[in-house]
Amino acid sequence: MLHTGSRDTQGRDNSNQKVYPHPMDEAKNQSQDSLDLLISKIFNNITSLKTAYIQLQEAHTPYDPDKIQTADKLVIEELVRLSELKHSYRDSNPKPISASPLDAHLVAEIQEQQRLLKTYEVMVKKFQSQIQTRDSEIIQLQQRINEANQKKVKLEKKLKQRGLLAKEPEDTQKQSFSVVELSPELFSATVELTYRSIHDFSKPLINMMKAANWDLDTAASSIEPDVPYAKRVHKKYAFESYICQRMFSGFQDESFSVDPGRSALSSEGFFHQYLAMRSAEPLEILSQDPDSEFGKFCRKKYLLVIHPKMEGSFFGNLDQRNYIMNGGHPRTPFYQAFLKLAKSVWLLHRLTFSFDPRVNVFQVRKGSEFCEAYMESVIPAEEDHHKRPARVGLMVMPGFVLAGSVIKSQVYLLGLKYAG
Repeated sequence: MLHTGSRDTQGRDNSNQKVYPHPMDEAKNQSQDSLDLLISKIFNNITSLKTAYIQLQEAHTPYDPDKIQTADKLVIEELVRLSELKHSYRDSNPKPISASPLDAHLVAEIQEQQRLLKTYEVMVKKFQSQIQTRDSEIIQLQQRINEANQKKVKLEKKLKQRGLLAKEPEDTQKQSFSVVELSPELFSATVELTYRSIHDFSKPLINMMKAANWDLDTAASSIEPDVPYAKRVHKKYAFESYICQRMFSGFQDESFSVDPGRSALSSEGFFHQYLAMRSAEPLEILSQDPDSEFGKFCRKKYLLVIHPKMEGSFFGNLDQRNYIMNGGHPRTPFYQAFLKLAKSVWLLHRLTFSFDPRVNVFQVRKGSEFCEAYMESVIPAEEDHHKRPARVGLMVMPGFVLAGSVIKSQVYLLGLKYAG
């Protein structure tokens, strides 16, 4: 009969005897677990370090100081963690007595990580040096910008004192300034703005006439009789012509017929006046100096454009007219609308005499044959080749000749077929 149990030297049965793990085996298992955990931490740390390093590289293209500082901080944090793992391992394993194949692999891995650590430390120092260099460059550039801004402020102050500085249009609502150059393009743009201001003022004037029950057909005929308008709506150009003729009266004179006894200005003087008024509100100018040349010009032209009978029918009295005749500038909406027109014509006059040689102004007579080189129709039209050549029925806006270039006169033509 076979026995499955065993006996000791004294013949006792040991089949049910318990076996306990050896203390050295338990310690070895714990050591292995610690090493595995350490290796896992090292790999995680290296992965995070590589990610932080990539972020640091990306932050340099394009150069972003904030992102560089953030990435640099992450790299340093990961390097600190890796260093702590290294010291922790050395403290736990000061002098390995023997090296198993697993221990040898671990030592090799740690040495590799140490090599990478030194490489990253060198790279971090390099990037820190680059960051310091870039920060120094940024500081220098900021100093240059501050110096340039200070010079700009001083230059603008000098130009403003000399009247050579003007504000830009307030389409961006900024009180910025720019140097304005005298050029044919500036003059052409000013002519266009002037014609637009005449067109704009004619609207409230016609509306006031309608409200006062004026006969617009009769009024248009009184301005320029015997004009066969192709359409009834075209009679508005008679009122624009009326405004233009009165506003441009005396335009060829340097004084604009305001103060003939005053000594003439130089071309630079006219341009200085243009720049000084270019961006200012007309009512603000008049509130500072009601009896200035511009103030006298506004009063004279208003009394010339707005007939007493016209004003009486508009407002029921002549109070506003009397106030203007006595040297005032009322703040009524109608007068303020007129001031915008007056300012645009005044500026065009100042600019006309700013050029050397000066700009020539020309008018077109009623009945003149249409000449495309000097005239432009105020509305699109096609010439009827079966009839006589087109002729001028009204001159709405005069023309100008500047340095051999022609700014065409705006005219209403007869003998044309109008679309629509």
